[in-house]
Amino acid sequence: MNVSSVSRFLSVWFAGLGVGVTASAAEPALSKSTHVYKTVGAVKIEAEVHRPSGTESRPVLVWLHGGALIVGSRTQLPKSLVELCTQERWVLVSLDYRLAPEVKLPEIAEDLRDAFRWLHAEGPRLFQADLRRVVVAGGSAGGFLTMLAGVIAEPRPTALLAYWGYGDIDNEWARAKSSHHGAPVSREEALAAVNLGRVLTNTDDPAVGKARGNYYRHLRQTGGWAFGVTGVDAAKEPARLRPFCPVRLITRDYPPMLMVHGTEDTDVPYACSADMARELARHGVKHELITVPGGEHGLRGADPQAIAQANERVARFLRDHLLTSHRK
Repeated sequence: MNVSSVSRFLSVWFAGLGVGVTASAAEPALSKSTHVYKTVGAVKIEAEVHRPSGTESRPVLVWLHGGALIVGSRTQLPKSLVELCTQERWVLVSLDYRLAPEVKLPEIAEDLRDAFRWLHAEGPRLFQADLRRVVVAGGSAGGFLTMLAGVIAEPRPTALLAYWGYGDIDNEWARAKSSHHGAPVSREEALAAVNLGRVLTNTDDPAVGKARGNYYRHLRQTGGWAFGVTGVDAAKEPARLRPFCPVRLITRDYPPMLMVHGTEDTDVPYACSADMARELARHGVKHELITVPGGEHGLRGADPQAIAQANERVARFLRDHLLTSHRK
């Protein structure tokens, strides 16, 4: 992912999500509310809820943002999914989580577990969530967390939707040096952006996002990304990361999943989704991998028609798992 600015860093994997179902002008906009789903010391971790009007119980689409586990925010929502939720009158819940490297992957995974505990404990009361129908979706690192949710969320989601995600973080691709991540970033410049005495749950401040984007670029350029976000050297201790690699944890009870991935992705290799598809097939789990020829990370550079077709398939998948008599 050739990142030259913070806006490009934060939006590149949204490129393939801008084309999709457009809500009817007759459909009222979703109302927005923000809730603290977890507090760790002085750190409040929030969920942003977008809900249609009325008191009827509604199916839920949970969104997990990307950003390499280092940057990103619950406020970064793909337009096509917002429009689809508006049209179908679904609840959209977008989650923050603590960001690396100030915390590591085990703490991020615990935030994910606690978010789903909160959703099931408070969702029906706070925003009339229908917990019989909960689909989890995410892009890039959010796609990874989506796959992980299929293992650690209780009860398990109805289905999963992963855009250009990965099912492992202990493999060679995650600790290899990359030549695809822009101009060299010095160690001094990279470290100036992190470990400043506070834990972040989002990077809504553009200056903070840009600085931490440089940190990520440095990690990928030097092969340090997996260690930077996990604190584990997988080459020496591979077993320690196994609990956080959903591709190694699939059982026949894993939720149905749809994956979307471009064949030319230089940030998260297409093979990551292909490996996940192979393991899902081996365990008899219903799944589909939408392969987008020529697509870089976020489907950048892919044929617009292929992107549109992928989004149409995504919409059908979500309707299959969320849309029943709940639509008015």
